[in-house]
Amino acid sequence: MEIKLKSDSRKVTDGDTFIAIPNVERDGHDYIPDAIKNGAKKIIAEKGNYEVKTEIVSSTRDYLNNYLLKNYYPKFKNLKLIGVTGTNGKTTTCYLIFQMLKMLKKKCGYIGTIGFYYNDEKRLLANTTPDIDLLYEMFLEAKENKCQYMVMEVSSHALDMNRVYGLAFDEVAFTNLTQDHLDYHKTLGNYMAAKKILFNKTRKKKVAVINADDPHYKNFLVNDNNNITLGINGDLKIFDVHLTNLDTEFSFIYKNKTYHTKINLVGRYNVYNYLTALLLVHELGFSMKRILKLNNNLTPPPGRMDMIKYHTNSIFVDYAHTPDAVLNVISSAKEYQKGKIYTILGCGGDRDRTKRPIMGDIATKNSDYVILTNDNPRTEDEKQIMNDILAGVKTKNYEVIFNRREAIKKGISLLKENDILLILGKGHEDYQIIGHDKIHFSDKEIVLENI
Repeated sequence: MEIKLKSDSRKVTDGDTFIAIPNVERDGHDYIPDAIKNGAKKIIAEKGNYEVKTEIVSSTRDYLNNYLLKNYYPKFKNLKLIGVTGTNGKTTTCYLIFQMLKMLKKKCGYIGTIGFYYNDEKRLLANTTPDIDLLYEMFLEAKENKCQYMVMEVSSHALDMNRVYGLAFDEVAFTNLTQDHLDYHKTLGNYMAAKKILFNKTRKKKVAVINADDPHYKNFLVNDNNNITLGINGDLKIFDVHLTNLDTEFSFIYKNKTYHTKINLVGRYNVYNYLTALLLVHELGFSMKRILKLNNNLTPPPGRMDMIKYHTNSIFVDYAHTPDAVLNVISSAKEYQKGKIYTILGCGGDRDRTKRPIMGDIATKNSDYVILTNDNPRTEDEKQIMNDILAGVKTKNYEVIFNRREAIKKGISLLKENDILLILGKGHEDYQIIGHDKIHFSDKEIVLENI
């Protein structure tokens, strides 16, 4: 079902109504001429006079939210909705839930960083959590295709901007909180407060799975929720974690029963992602035994420790773009290191500058050698970005190659025997943003071309 009220002028077709939403990233009023050109027959705005029928309202955001809640939410409100928030791990956790439910013969949808999936349909998205009209449209599409469950990444931006207005979640989860998006939120406290909003949007059994090994976890323990913690001292207790080749073996205790298992995911942090997914699916009514049998067929999402073998060497493409994520990936590689660890790293332009020196320090301190390069510079000067990164570097085991393609080629050329190359920052992305231009660029494709 298509919603005929659109907030994106590019999606307007003949006969649609365009609603101009002002926000931090853009002001929808600037796109009214484009919407009319694309066929909009009515404009809902907060100001101005236009050549088609126009309705002026005090808040277009409130108008859109209430319109969708009244006219469309009832059509999909019985979808079981699972929301996951946190700095790192959202994509992997949600993708694992999506896979688990599919293997359990349930029709399920996924919305997040790697796209919109349901059944065997896959589409890319512009935002981790799309704006509310697009989001509702996806729910309606999934519902029309018999989906019973929807799992979604819920970003701090979406929560702060009210992109999930009206939604009530059957289950929610908190993965972790580390520095990111301070260009928008300004302080870690504001960032945390935005994420906490999700935990007041629960319904029915109000299941909330929370990583108790994160120092901020108590902020997410809402009294009305059925809180289940995991961690070294959580309700689900993790112990005996070790990597074997490219698998991870571990044990956990839940409700006085001990389980030993293995997953096809690399990294201690992925144990937390997996167990968060396991608890959420278990609380939907599936037995631990039945879920654990799925482990051999679970795979990581695209661009998350995506491994390519090259002779005796291992090349990993990963989306790590925060200090904590970079440290986690390198630490995971170290657990089965035989040769050297080479890391390729950049930082995005027009984004949080304060994390750049921290990432530069972590990469150079924990790798044998680092190649610093461009990520998505956007409209920011690449030299300024690099200077920010280098401000935190205290070693000399690095070089700078601005051209990301050349940086990857150089990284591959350094590999000898049993070495590891980590290409961090872009993961599944198949583009690079330079200035205002979005050009095709895939780290994995570049690797495959060069080996």
